[in-house]
Amino acid sequence: MTRSMAIAAAAALMLGVGSGLARAQSRPLATEDPETVGAGQILLEGGVDYTQDTVYPASGLKGNLWRIGMFGLSIGVSSIAEIQLDGGLRDSFAIKSTFPAPLSDMLTVTGDHTGDFPDATIGAKVRFVSETASRPAMAIRFWTRLPNESNESGLGLDTTDFNFNLAVAKTVQSVRVAGNLGFGILGSPERGDVQNDVLNYGFSVARAVRDGIEMVGEINGRLNTRSGTPPAGTESRSVMRLGARATRGPVRLDAALLIGVTKYDPTWGFTAGATWVFKAFTVQ
Repeated sequence: MTRSMAIAAAAALMLGVGSGLARAQSRPLATEDPETVGAGQILLEGGVDYTQDTVYPASGLKGNLWRIGMFGLSIGVSSIAEIQLDGGLRDSFAIKSTFPAPLSDMLTVTGDHTGDFPDATIGAKVRFVSETASRPAMAIRFWTRLPNESNESGLGLDTTDFNFNLAVAKTVQSVRVAGNLGFGILGSPERGDVQNDVLNYGFSVARAVRDGIEMVGEINGRLNTRSGTPPAGTESRSVMRLGARATRGPVRLDAALLIGVTKYDPTWGFTAGATWVFKAFTVQ
């Protein structure tokens, strides 16, 4: 199956999954739901990702990537706000091919394998409009990506990014639909006085097929707004996800197929993980 055929099939399935009550978004989706975790609640999620033919335009590497111990932590500091921390334990990359790139001469990689500690992101989400029968919920989310992953490994850029998104979601009968739109300010790994401004976007659908089981799908990415060639590592990116999640009490299990859309995205991959929500403290 070609990539275009796979994308078309995934889009059709996103619009045609079963029926039931959909809950607020979480893993395996990347599109943010405006609903927060709740005052005094903590959401802890973890998982593993695998992607085939992953491309790093800044360092000139192409291969297969395992992201091990990916985690997310959301802390409900009030009924409408939460603090978020996301990261991982290890990126392990099997190199299939190399090509000339701006940061190629900085690589310290030997052999056909490299790895590093993944970049972390820290941010917050604030819901400013609650959902009613006639209007969607709305929230703002902002976050910063930290430069944990080094450019010497070929997997990092050693730059810091800032992102700001508006999140909107509405439940219509049995379907939960969410959308994100915003911007990102991405630093250039080649020059400290250069940046690239990108448009962030996401659209997701969740629908339950039976009690506690949902089918989910989305397209999520960023669009380069610069005319000409953008700084390496800040190109347009987009990934489709199609998967399922099962909830039992405070625990949710999930899995999804990943399909890359742009030439810089992996051809395919998968993600699997779990989410746990629990009461941790009382907000005064």
